[in-house]
Amino acid sequence: MSVDQYYAERPDAERAIFEAVRGHLASLGPVIVEPVNVGVLFKRRRTFAELRPMKRWLSLSFGLNRRVDHPRIARTTRTNTAKTYHGVNLTGPGDVDQQVLDWLTESYLDFSG
Repeated sequence: MSVDQYYAERPDAERAIFEAVRGHLASLGPVIVEPVNVGVLFKRRRTFAELRPMKRWLSLSFGLNRRVDHPRIARTTRTNTAKTYHGVNLTGPGDVDQQVLDWLTESYLDFSG
């Protein structure tokens, strides 16, 4: 499925959030964008971030080599590796602010190896 096919039936705000996330990640270097039925995956060697539609927001999840304690973090999931996955709820492209971009940059770099 292509990005255009995925967003053809989705609200405009979701596409705008996606474009903000994809634009930033593309500025960092190569990234694979994979739309699937449940959302959009962003990959290097493996998935490091994903956007999933919820009822009232998009859930942006990303993995880091550390645990972040911040009011914007809606949920965290530890793995049995050094990674902790964090979730941020986004309702519009303005929610993809510098803090979120910094986390995405860190996630991109953490998954570079």
